This record gives sequence, structure tokens and C-alpha cells, in this order.
Amino acid sequence: MREGWNNDDYWSLCEDQKEAEHLTAIYGLADYLPGYFIVGLKGWDDFILCDREGRYFSVPTVPLERASLAPFRFPAESLRLESEERFTKKIKWYVKPIRFGGDPAAKENMAWLSQDEHVQAVKWWNKFYYDTFAKKQNG
Repeated sequence: MREGWNNDDYWSLCEDQKEAEHLTAIYGLADYLPGYFIVGLKGWDDFILCDREGRYFSVPTVPLERASLAPFRFPAESLRLESEERFTKKIKWYVKPIRFGGDPAAKENMAWLSQDEHVQAVKWWNKFYYDTFAKKQNG
């Protein structure tokens, strides 16, 4: 992953297709959004996805649902990422995601996760969302 700040946004971007396919697989994206591939993370909260036609979208990491897909465009200027050692290989995570009432300003609600920990958190909260809320809406 290539990561760093560009203006006020922190970016983590895949270096190549192999890395994108790997991230897509480990996050289990196909379980929720088949036909999309993870190409990066913007601002720690949103995945950047690409579909088979080469169009880009953003979607919150939780919940991964089609209704939350938004068209995405990379900035017109080239992304020059300025790395910052204290954030390298770390992903900011809200212990209780904002979607479920977590307070983004509460220090006790924020944690810095490794990628493996982030994968587990994203998968757990998406499963929780679909098991709890999606079943109620469809049942």
C-alpha cells in the first residue's frame, strides 16, 4: 500500500491489481458487494472501490451496502502522499462505529488498528449489521 496525507485526507492506495484482489478477498467484499474491488481507503472510514467497467466508488467500511455506494473521482492533480510515521500501517477505527451511535469525538471510542485487526473489525461489524438490521428490514 502507498499511504500518506494529501491535503487534509489520509489515503491508503493499492500498488497494483494483485494487492487490490488480495484486499478484496480478505475483507470479504464479494459477500456484500460482488463485482467490486477494493483499491484503497480514504480518510480511514471509506473504501475506494472499482467495478468491472473501471468506474470508481466510495462506500463506508460499515455497513458495506449497495445503497451507500457513491460515485468517486480521484483529485484532478496527482496525489502526492506525504507519509507520517505515526500513521504508517495503522488504521483509525471507531470502537463503536458512528453508524451505530459511536461518538467520533470521544477518545475512548478511537483505536489504531493493524490491517489484520481492521479486517476483523470490518467483517465483524458488517456481519452484525446484516444479522441484526438487514434481517429486521427484510423479515
